[in-house]
Amino acid sequence: MQEIFFAGSETTSDSVEWALTELLRNPETMIKVKNEISSVVGSNKKFEESDIDKLAYLQAVIKETLRLHPPAPLLVPRSAIEDTNFMGYLIPKNTQVFVNVWAISRDEECWEEPLSFKPERFLGSKIDFKGQHFEFIPFGAGRRSCPGLPLGHRMMHFVLGSLLHEFDWELDSSTNPNTIDMNEKIGLAMRKLEPLKVVPIKRIV
Repeated sequence: MQEIFFAGSETTSDSVEWALTELLRNPETMIKVKNEISSVVGSNKKFEESDIDKLAYLQAVIKETLRLHPPAPLLVPRSAIEDTNFMGYLIPKNTQVFVNVWAISRDEECWEEPLSFKPERFLGSKIDFKGQHFEFIPFGAGRRSCPGLPLGHRMMHFVLGSLLHEFDWELDSSTNPNTIDMNEKIGLAMRKLEPLKVVPIKRIV
């Protein structure tokens, strides 16, 4: 139960932290997503789960965050159930297999400018993280895909959307967008080595 609790909470919080970090490093993207939320949700009401499906750019921001910063960079280990020949490589039965989605997400053969944070790449695109597009599988695919995908999907959008709707965000005085530490640390999830330090400013309507 403890593993389920931490796996379901830490991955979501880490993904939201990465998303906010990338938005602070890319002010134009931050403006776009905040303007979309303001136009759809309005200034006099709270962000609600029902708003998520109307926010295409917010969804693209979450997808781009999961592409660059997958919660589990090596996914859940697989085990070969029989001898398999894959692309000229023999994988014996019972071999433990790790899928490196972190590397796939940075592969130039799969993505244009793979190291750049560009949510626009997902606008009008059918690519999704539900396991049907193997260049983008932060939750895995097939029988071993993450059972928490539906909840994780909703919570990431709801938490990030609420934070952006309720507050403006500024870096502390010792940091600027060009000096944010982007190093990673592997734990239960791919977290930031140095936690993001930001100052929330309540938006005045």
